[in-house]
Amino acid sequence: MRYRLLACLLLLTANVFSQAIVKEKLDDYLSYIEKNSGGLGNVSIYKNGKEVYNRSFGQDKLEGVQYNKNTTYQVASVTKMITAILVLQLVEEGKLPLDTKLSEFFPAIPNSNKITIKNMLEHTSGLGNFAIKDGVIWVLDKVSEEDIMDVIIQQGTSFEPNEKVAYSNSAYVLLRMILEKKYQKGYHEIVAQKITKPLHLKNFASVKSAPTNTFKSYKFSAGHWTEMKDMEYTNVIGVGDIASTTQDLNIVITSLFQHTLIKPATLALMVPTVGKEDWGRGLALFEYGNNVFFGHGGDVLGSHTRLIYNPKDKISICYATNGERVPTNVFLENIVDIVYQLPFELPTIK
Repeated sequence: MRYRLLACLLLLTANVFSQAIVKEKLDDYLSYIEKNSGGLGNVSIYKNGKEVYNRSFGQDKLEGVQYNKNTTYQVASVTKMITAILVLQLVEEGKLPLDTKLSEFFPAIPNSNKITIKNMLEHTSGLGNFAIKDGVIWVLDKVSEEDIMDVIIQQGTSFEPNEKVAYSNSAYVLLRMILEKKYQKGYHEIVAQKITKPLHLKNFASVKSAPTNTFKSYKFSAGHWTEMKDMEYTNVIGVGDIASTTQDLNIVITSLFQHTLIKPATLALMVPTVGKEDWGRGLALFEYGNNVFFGHGGDVLGSHTRLIYNPKDKISICYATNGERVPTNVFLENIVDIVYQLPFELPTIK
């Protein structure tokens, strides 16, 4: 009898999302958001590699917008996680050692003879943010690769490699350019070859693959949602251009932690050391009380994404929004609390 009770408890733990109370609370939370025009988006949750929850909310409030289960979201900087995986695949194959200097590819960039591939992956390069010039975002309209490179060179570096950690869009756009040099093909083709096809993803693509069924970004004003100007995504290839459903993103991160995409030792390199690092080499740390997740976030002007995975419980959560009124991090923290049946407060929507 004692062993039967233990088995039942283990089964309940393993199937946390099969409990009606969790699904009901998730539905209640998203219905509250939807009813109060608190946001537009989708939440997908996977457990042991299988989807156990999926819900879209708010999109019916968009006038004249048609969408379906295959409509994708711009996932912004979650793209960097993909770029890091692709780089580390080359590292595994011995084609791009982590200590390779940036000068091997782009010698005109300041400090390139000191900056390594590893520095660029982990945001310790000292490189800056090419998307900001003279204090403003200048990549809203199409610009050339030469213009982007000129800005990176002009910005230079703000510190020596390994001196500290500072999030760098410039480092990742350069990693994308290095991938294209190594493969002799476009980033979108590399993504399709190394990620989309092997994982049998149906709704996951880089911008030059020309995804069409993708939500635009919206802002809430005067009681309704209105479309807002998006980023020109061809300016941020490899940095923030991928469009995907939340389901496909969950497949990617689950496959990553199941060692389908890279080997265990390489994954260990990606993952930040808890208590010592907020950033690893392509993955960030997300802590919610005792629940530790790894993943990546993405934010542009109107679209935001959070993709996180808890290796202990084999739970992945993906939240994507193309119109928010509740801050993305608050929204996701509430989702995590509901999943783990912890107390939380409904956000105030003004």
